[in-house]
Amino acid sequence: MPAAAAPIEAIVAQALAEDLGPGDISSELTIPTALQAKGSFLAKQTGVLSGLDVCQECFAQLDPNCHFTALAREGDRFTSGATIATVQASARALLAAERTALNFLQRLCGTATLTRAFVDAVHGTGARIVDTRKTTPGLRLLQKRAVRAGGGYNHRFALYDGILLKDNHIALGGGIARTIAAARDGRPHMLKVEIEVSDLQQLQEALAAGADIIMLDNMTPEQLAEAVNMIAGRVPAEASGNVRLDTVARIAETGVDYISVGALTHSAPAIDISFDIQPT
Repeated sequence: MPAAAAPIEAIVAQALAEDLGPGDISSELTIPTALQAKGSFLAKQTGVLSGLDVCQECFAQLDPNCHFTALAREGDRFTSGATIATVQASARALLAAERTALNFLQRLCGTATLTRAFVDAVHGTGARIVDTRKTTPGLRLLQKRAVRAGGGYNHRFALYDGILLKDNHIALGGGIARTIAAARDGRPHMLKVEIEVSDLQQLQEALAAGADIIMLDNMTPEQLAEAVNMIAGRVPAEASGNVRLDTVARIAETGVDYISVGALTHSAPAIDISFDIQPT
């Protein structure tokens, strides 16, 4: 991941600080300081795993002597009733980190699980499912990693590592040809220029101007098939806009190379996982 991305340790520290503040008053009043306990993460529904190392970091920051045991790996499928991981640590640390760890794990597994559903839906077509920048602020690193755990691929990480010219760039930059020319003239030589088009006339202009990748925005399957025919393999084609599980297979069958899905990171439902604690 890019160097500018916040490391997991910093993400977890901020989340713990948000939840703990000056301390867990409930546990401090009722739980003996020396008490040790064991916690188990139990799946309440099927899903795809992502984020156990983030959970481990939650407990390690509150109890450096904790012992965390992962019982599945990133990207594994799990079933309802499965124990995903266990952790032995100070009882106070387990209670203090519980909600933060679950918040990460449930949401990251949700993204991985939804991604796998989209990937399975387009299996055999050759199309790749990719994510977008529609992520939760501060959690992009983790959410994009969860997409990979689900079998998807990452689009650009941020504004600095990929050139994507959208409708507002075209409007402000003087049209498709001028905007592409400016991007091509000033880009680092390793970066490709992708441009968003919404109809076949714009597509023709983008191809003539030398775009490296074409994003076909909010087109019907029929329009996508015609666009792919016009492109004729000269550059990769990416379908985008209003992609759902019930439509993604038809979109993939048009022959596009990539399908970008914002829902992977902005609308994935959290997976139901519980954390049960017992004294040791």
